[in-house]
Amino acid sequence: MLRSLVVLLIASSFLVGQQRRTVTKATIDKWMKELSNWGRWGKEDQMGTVNLITPAKRRQAAALVKDGVSVSLAHDTLIEKAVDNGSPFSHVMMATGARPMGQFSVDEYKVNYHGFAHTHMDSLCHIFYQGQMYNGVRQETITDAGAQKLAVTNFRNGIFTRGILMDIPRLKGVPYLEPGTAIYPEDLDAWEKKAGVKVGPGDVIFIRTGRWARRAAKGPWDIGNKAAGLDASCVPWLKARDVAMIGSDAASDVLPSGVAGVTQPIHQLVLIALGTPIFDNCDLEAVGAEAAKRNRWEFLISASPIPVPGGTGSPLNPIATF
Repeated sequence: MLRSLVVLLIASSFLVGQQRRTVTKATIDKWMKELSNWGRWGKEDQMGTVNLITPAKRRQAAALVKDGVSVSLAHDTLIEKAVDNGSPFSHVMMATGARPMGQFSVDEYKVNYHGFAHTHMDSLCHIFYQGQMYNGVRQETITDAGAQKLAVTNFRNGIFTRGILMDIPRLKGVPYLEPGTAIYPEDLDAWEKKAGVKVGPGDVIFIRTGRWARRAAKGPWDIGNKAAGLDASCVPWLKARDVAMIGSDAASDVLPSGVAGVTQPIHQLVLIALGTPIFDNCDLEAVGAEAAKRNRWEFLISASPIPVPGGTGSPLNPIATF
């Protein structure tokens, strides 16, 4: 109770007289300690806030299925090199109908999935701060053999909980946010009020910026340097709500970050301090349409990363079921 009160006070202190305070590198450094979940589930914990997805939470999430309609939150693989896709997904046919392998067709996939093109999950070993990762695991434990701790295999049993879509363009009455648009805690509060849903412990929230809608309308752009996303001031809000994971249709952080000396403060604080895995580059267009049709912004979310020993994350296909 006291922990939640302290976090809420931190969050509320950033709106004084309706004026936002500027988040600086010093603020981020302070929050790395003040918002930390290190030790909360034990000093050897490697799952972070996914621990909040309890058996009871899973049963509650399963009960959300009313219509039996499922929607993919993964974008189709991008195989053409573009300004927002420096590492295209490689799909090579090894055996075809014209040259079968016995009776079979066979293909090979290859992808450098981290970045801004491919739908994937970041595990807790994906980013370093002062030589450490979540729960104080040392940077040196990531070797050529992979991650000795905090690898994606910790989530091999999958993610199965309540998902909540936070559709910020819909909140603002636009088809998509322009690159560089920051989303603030008051936007998240306003969306909760509009949608009639409150984010709680063990939930996975998906922040729609309309990235894929804008790409379809205007073409790719250098999203690695300019993207709509969460302002760093949202992290105390995320901590106060005890979300299990966050996801977006880009990489969660607004870019540029607005914090001198910290390129991606959301990634840094969420993955390292909070111990919260991230879904990047989800396609939230179809789920947004289904949610709007029902005026229902919560659903069962399920996702299964590939259990690669030592892996820093995984490509995957999250599924929303209404």
